Amino acid sequence: MTAADPATQATWLLAVDPAGLGGLCLRGPAGPARDALLATLRLALPADTPWRRLPLQVDDERLLGGLDLGLSLAAGRPVAQAGLLAEAAGGVLVLPMAERVDAGLAAKLASALEQGSSRFCVVALDEGQSAEEQLPHSLLERLALIASPAAPDLAAGFDRLGEGQGLPFDLVEARQRLARIPYDDATVQALCGTAAALGLRSLRAPWQAWRAACASAAIAGRDEVTQADAELAARLVLAPRARALPQSSAEDESAPEPESSAPPELNPLEPQPEAESGDAPPPDPSAGAQQAKAVQEQMIAATQAAIPPGLLDSLAGTSTQGGAGAGRRGAAARPAQSGRPLASRRGSLRASARLDLLATMRAAIPWQRLRLLEREQRGLGPAPARLLLCRDDFHIKRYRRPDETTTVFVVDASGSQALNRLAEAKGAVELLLADCYVRRDRVALIAFRGDGAEVLLPPTRSLVHARRSLSGLPGGGGTPLAAGIEAAWLLGSSLQSREGGRAVLVFLTDARANIARDGSPGRGAAMQDALAAARRLRAAGLASVLIDTSPRPQPAAMALAQAMAARYVPLPQGQAVDVYAAVAVAVAV
Repeated sequence: MTAADPATQATWLLAVDPAGLGGLCLRGPAGPARDALLATLRLALPADTPWRRLPLQVDDERLLGGLDLGLSLAAGRPVAQAGLLAEAAGGVLVLPMAERVDAGLAAKLASALEQGSSRFCVVALDEGQSAEEQLPHSLLERLALIASPAAPDLAAGFDRLGEGQGLPFDLVEARQRLARIPYDDATVQALCGTAAALGLRSLRAPWQAWRAACASAAIAGRDEVTQADAELAARLVLAPRARALPQSSAEDESAPEPESSAPPELNPLEPQPEAESGDAPPPDPSAGAQQAKAVQEQMIAATQAAIPPGLLDSLAGTSTQGGAGAGRRGAAARPAQSGRPLASRRGSLRASARLDLLATMRAAIPWQRLRLLEREQRGLGPAPARLLLCRDDFHIKRYRRPDETTTVFVVDASGSQALNRLAEAKGAVELLLADCYVRRDRVALIAFRGDGAEVLLPPTRSLVHARRSLSGLPGGGGTPLAAGIEAAWLLGSSLQSREGGRAVLVFLTDARANIARDGSPGRGAAMQDALAAARRLRAAGLASVLIDTSPRPQPAAMALAQAMAARYVPLPQGQAVDVYAAVAVAVAV
């Protein structure tokens, strides 16, 4: 096991215990090295092991099984089809371009792995180039092994690149030995301690590491797990999932030691009672704990050495919140069910698809005579229907829905704004509302004042409701600028990710923040929180415009616009029409 690279070792472990480990996530671009790993895994498994590839756009009927409409129409009776999960039972399900898997498909695969009825394993091919392009956390958590293919050996010759290599052990014997390996409490405790030191809160990771250690021992021909097996499992299971750097031993030694509870030393001059000859010395209870601690420290050191460099740098710096894969990928865009009709195309009848009956009949009618002759040659008898259909005849209706823009107005209704430009801001918003109504775009209104922000008007096309909410907007109080930016970020992100539209954020403020995010007063802390929220808004990729409504252009407003990558528009002497003209240009982009 030590002579092979980590990805090959992970492949061997998966071949020994595919159901217990759940699967393997191969991170890296496509190439001969990855093809060689897949070929090695396929050669390692028995010849009759199912091997299926899962397309990203698979529907529920093909994945879980259901009624085969084409065969049912041709046979005149219901014909069921087995899903990919049933076909891959006891085998391998390969998931290409795993970084693009949507949350729904990942949840179905995770549920199937959790139930364990099919007893298959998943090999996810993750080709993501950034932290935002990753396998969803719900599925990645159930794949024990994570590895990256090693660089191909060009000295071996180009004709051998992409070919698998044979196993250096007997697979049948290793699987039989795996079932006889006993449970080792000390090793499991060390794995749990290592996972805790790496910031892993779930107990699934140390249990998967234990299963990998058992598989490593079975491959090596051992009847129990050794420290080398545990370290290999920690490198392949725990290290790629690290969320924190382990504390160094110097920090542990600098901590004050607790007072010793050992009994006081005896005076050698005083007579001591003689011990009975038949009594054995009592065992030292701290010996086992010290040994387990030493094993855990060695395991942590081995795991820390296996953490990828990029992950190590991110852990040493500022850690990102949220699970893996929670970036800007969002939900997959669904086909439009209404709008401008487009030319129909061949496709499968999914749950949300609409059949184009005329196009389907046009595709099927020219083949009727040949299909009747084919039925006679097969001895199927008379046709059950006058029109014989097959799967390739189905045509699905398609529509184009125009991109919908939602303009989110974020209005500063604090005391300083009320003294300066609140009336002009209301007038500009009313002009923009009328323009959005003409284009059939939606509008939303967020106001921040006092100690927080409030969504006064959810996204709507109703001009009456928008004007009513705007006219009742009060003014006065502090300026919780960070709360307003965060509320706009949450609303804009939900509009773009869930509904697939486009959001434009329009901020009308003088940028005189004096209320921090936690509600405490103070201009310094309030401005720092506002800049942090602005950078988060910029990372989300939301289009925004900042209208500086102060009497003079403020450097704080310029810095805020730069932090959120917004268009900065200073209007010290402007009227409502000027504000409307500046924002209308940004909305039309």
